[in-house]
Amino acid sequence: MIPLVDRLGRVHTALRISVTDRCNIRCRYCMPEGDVRFMPSEKWLSFPEIVRFVQVVGKLGVKKVRLTGGEPLMRPNLHELIAQLSEIETIDELALTTNGMLFADQAEELRRAGLMRVNISLDTLQETTFQAISRRPGLQQVFAGIDAAIAHGFDVRLNGMILRELNVEDVVPLVEFARERDLTMRFIEFMPLDADRNWKVENMVTGKEIRQILEDRWGPLVPIDSEDPSQPSNDFRFADRGKVGFIDSVSAPFCGTCNRIRLTADGNLRNCLFGRDAWDVRPMLGEEVQEETLIAMIRDCVANKHPSHGISDVGFHPPELAMYQIGG
Repeated sequence: MIPLVDRLGRVHTALRISVTDRCNIRCRYCMPEGDVRFMPSEKWLSFPEIVRFVQVVGKLGVKKVRLTGGEPLMRPNLHELIAQLSEIETIDELALTTNGMLFADQAEELRRAGLMRVNISLDTLQETTFQAISRRPGLQQVFAGIDAAIAHGFDVRLNGMILRELNVEDVVPLVEFARERDLTMRFIEFMPLDADRNWKVENMVTGKEIRQILEDRWGPLVPIDSEDPSQPSNDFRFADRGKVGFIDSVSAPFCGTCNRIRLTADGNLRNCLFGRDAWDVRPMLGEEVQEETLIAMIRDCVANKHPSHGISDVGFHPPELAMYQIGG
């Protein structure tokens, strides 16, 4: 079939699927501080519905699938979904993004089910700072999750969010932690997707600033040419050993090469993390609905993708949903 190409010629080969909006922590760059009303579980797409959607987009050229949340490991029996997705021949890569707290207990069955890659959030090595960011305890569980991911042979990447008033001093220790384990630490810029709507540009530590901190410690970083132009991370190599990545979504957006579409836990297809439009595909996922009808809606979603997320535009308004409701 004709691939998913938008008006700017961007070919879409990656899908992010949120399997739940629930989470066991309350990170200030994502979740609200107060009580959270999560959607009822009956509103989640069922595993058969998710599988059907992936089967269809796989025919349209989607090769990479990443499961997200909320915290995806709070979705019961997630390994069963992964096992079903891993059997879809058109999918080359099946990955998961997690805060890591529940990973140690599920690592073995996730690996056995066919999960290949895992991105684990790690913003600090200090429990007090962890609680200041996540508003919950649990850093030791994250460490256990990282250890389990390594032990079970996953392709592991660590993702860190640096907030100016909280954890700038963690930049060097985080990279040292990753280098000791032969892992890549990636820093993601703070984006205006927090539920409390407290995002301010002055609270964002740019990738450029973090690179300077690291070069002051280890010397010049050497750029690594990416084999995938759609990769959001700009990766660098240290002169001695190890790599580090920067996802500079705000200060250096990479919208021109974006290849991603997103499916929310309740079945809304979105063409941009910051987009305000959504296409409700759930009614199209029943066995009685013709595949062509679903394909037409997917193509319409992709065709209406904007040139950029527009964070720097004067009239920019963030989406009505926060990160945990969309799927990171």
